[in-house]
Amino acid sequence: MIRPTVLSAALWAVLSPAHAETATSADVRDFDRVQVTATRTARAVSDVAATVDVIDREQLDNQLVHDIRDLVRYEPGISVTRSVTRFGLGGFRIRGLDSNRVLIQTDGIAMPKSFNIGSFANANRDFTDLETLKRVEIVRGPASSLYGSDALGGVVAFVTKDPADYLGEGKGSYVGLKFGYDGDWQGLLGSATTAFGGGRWSGMVNVNHRQGQDTANQGELRSRDNTRTAANPQQRDGRSVLSKLVYAHDQNQRFRLTVEGNEDRTDTDVYSAIDRTTTTGMTAHDTQTRARVAFAHEMDALDSALADSLRWQLYRQDSETTQVTNEQRANGSRRHRQFNFDQRVYGLQALLDKSFETGRVAHALTWGLDGAWTEIRQKRDGFQVLVNGTVSSTILPDVFPVRDFPVSKTTELGLYAQDEMRLADGRLSLVPGIRVDHYRLKPELDAIFAADNPGMAVASLTKTSVSPKFGAVWRFDEQWSLFAGYSHGFRSPPYNDVNLGFTNVMFGYTAIPNPELKPETSDGVELGLRFIAPTAYVSVSGYYNYYRDFIESQRYVGDNAQGLMVFQSQNIADARIYGAEMKAGVDFGELSNALEGWSLRSAVALSRGDNRTEDVPLDSIDPLRGSVGLMYDRDAWGMELAGTFARRKDRIASATAYRPGGYGVLDLMAHWEFAPGAKVNVGVFNLGDRKYIDWSGITANLAGNSPVLDRYTHPGRTVSASLALSW
Repeated sequence: MIRPTVLSAALWAVLSPAHAETATSADVRDFDRVQVTATRTARAVSDVAATVDVIDREQLDNQLVHDIRDLVRYEPGISVTRSVTRFGLGGFRIRGLDSNRVLIQTDGIAMPKSFNIGSFANANRDFTDLETLKRVEIVRGPASSLYGSDALGGVVAFVTKDPADYLGEGKGSYVGLKFGYDGDWQGLLGSATTAFGGGRWSGMVNVNHRQGQDTANQGELRSRDNTRTAANPQQRDGRSVLSKLVYAHDQNQRFRLTVEGNEDRTDTDVYSAIDRTTTTGMTAHDTQTRARVAFAHEMDALDSALADSLRWQLYRQDSETTQVTNEQRANGSRRHRQFNFDQRVYGLQALLDKSFETGRVAHALTWGLDGAWTEIRQKRDGFQVLVNGTVSSTILPDVFPVRDFPVSKTTELGLYAQDEMRLADGRLSLVPGIRVDHYRLKPELDAIFAADNPGMAVASLTKTSVSPKFGAVWRFDEQWSLFAGYSHGFRSPPYNDVNLGFTNVMFGYTAIPNPELKPETSDGVELGLRFIAPTAYVSVSGYYNYYRDFIESQRYVGDNAQGLMVFQSQNIADARIYGAEMKAGVDFGELSNALEGWSLRSAVALSRGDNRTEDVPLDSIDPLRGSVGLMYDRDAWGMELAGTFARRKDRIASATAYRPGGYGVLDLMAHWEFAPGAKVNVGVFNLGDRKYIDWSGITANLAGNSPVLDRYTHPGRTVSASLALSW
């Protein structure tokens, strides 16, 4: 049967699990019955004026998804950036925008932002254990009208499991075990879940552990220096826990307490950094953690003129990245570096709904507020032990400890409203919306930053942004619909760009703050056509996004009176990104009883981007990518032959940069529920053992004649498997 696309906004899902469960409890293989919450209200796919995707738990299991790169393996237009030598997966790229320009959420709470500087400091955004999830929702394109800053390129929303996901009618307890193996990184995975429920109380605990080695590639040179093309040796170890306690005061009111923690540790022999002239050895120990506590309250039957329902939550989230590097020098000295990047956020969210009619127009009004108060700390420290045994805190050009921006506190407040209006007997929907965001940055000039930047004043910043949107869906036939949408996006000036600071007299440069930075903004339009029938579905859309005032970090702006080169972050770049996307599928069983169980799915995405300031191609654009899957499903077992393909990357700003060639890769996956509560999944990936490189994993400025191109290749043929047991 057809595997449809479903959408659910993460905040609604976490604040209204009962409602979300209603939306997903329908047969998700029946396109006509699928419910979505793209506009924070439950709606069918044909009612959403945007391109959206949802990957549910069944798909995560059947496609053996163990990390965020696996997650979007068959989602053209979405990719994952990565560092192949040490730091691993970075974050999502949607329609050409990545890093902190894409909002990542878990249960409505924004995930930590990324930060990197130099070769020894790279804090990524891969903080969520996918085994804790029941589905993932992806909104493509600007979404600031509902989600505020950082949703300039789109939203990736993780929705975690609830006790109700395990407890069926009359079932008061659940125990589940899962064991897995991932051939890409020789990873062993294990998880245990227990849930209970009674008249009013229910709860769950999900515990996960994973360990493995480096992600394989197809490089064959295993030298212990920078000529190495095989992956650097790594040992990886991680764990996570998700616990929830739910109290149902009555059928219309619930309280929910969530406690979640995640930790990953990686040890790396960084052979690729050894040049034998200055560096003869390097090892790294990297740790990242995230913990959150959230308390939510849902009321479904408010007798109020302002709202029919209310959902709110309070939360605290802490994250920390620590990266330690030990370097052996050719002259016999030793260097030790440590990078820390910590973020702590307190937040409040509220969501209200109201349905009413004015004449012959039915309204579904959604409004709410978001508030987040964040403290960000970053520090680089280190020392070197000279040949004579002397210990020095100076490793040029730094005298440790240093901060690259001062300790910063941000306040983000957002108020939004959206009205979905149904006209013409429900054939036409108009969806206007608006959001007002207030952003305040308050830095603290501490001793470390002041010592590294003597006499430099730090800058505060206050900005207010208004983000309107408008969508329309016209159902001109029972099976056909046309949708169109306009949305405005923005991204507040980041703390590290406003107060970027470093001074090095010996090397002749300094960086200064810029309190005049403006928010990055975008205006986007999208037009699409959908056909949905029991036999087949097709969705085709085109989009155009224009971006203004992109911030360029560390831009050279001239020399100061002391003769130092001055660097400052500035609004400099304008860009445009446009393209087309298509998803289609056929249920062959609807055509003939002899083909019952057979279905086909496909997707393709083509984007083009230009840096309008410098009149060159935008390098963050992925080349044309597509996927296709032929599936056979029965009651207890099924299989899928899936293919992904990409065109050669031919539009790059640099004439000498590496251009990866096109490729096609086949995967074969199968699942079998061999007993009640017992299921096995097996997958063989890259069946043809194809050697290929994805553009999203390429390091900037990689030369076309680089001798280490194979370092960026993906794994060859690998096998993954899992076994799940429950009772």
